[in-house]
Amino acid sequence: MTASNLKITPNLKKYCVMSAPFGCLGVETELIDGSLMISKVDYLPPDAVLVRPSNDLAKLFAMQCEQYFQNPAFVFDLPVKPAGTLHQQKVWNAVQDIQVGNTQTYGGLAKKIQSGPRAVGTACGSNPYPLITPCHRVISAQGIGGFMKENHPGFYRQVKLWLLKHEGAL
Repeated sequence: MTASNLKITPNLKKYCVMSAPFGCLGVETELIDGSLMISKVDYLPPDAVLVRPSNDLAKLFAMQCEQYFQNPAFVFDLPVKPAGTLHQQKVWNAVQDIQVGNTQTYGGLAKKIQSGPRAVGTACGSNPYPLITPCHRVISAQGIGGFMKENHPGFYRQVKLWLLKHEGAL
């Protein structure tokens, strides 16, 4: 199954939850202008209620996640809903250039795109497609940094640590 041969269902939005080595992943798919796209990816704690993928795109996302969990060099190829401000898109595009096994500091990425480190951190924190857009590869000059969400800040830090270890960056 590839992104180009997905069956389109009449349901506009669907959310599913699958297990992951660090907890669970939630993915929302949405029909946008006749195309099925991923509209959100969430890192969820291990006790999240699992919900089976109900359309081909969610199934493809689950398959690609499994491939990534087996091989950190796997590259996601999924249609995502356009999102973010011009600055956020600039940050997310620059993040895509950080190779597996490597990291970039917020300051280093900011210098590369002519921005500020805090603005880069804010954009990474607003990333609607974690894992697909690997903002976990952006770290603080003093350590791991980032992923300090209001709900479960320790959990998000653990996810970031797991991903960086999985990719050989730690």
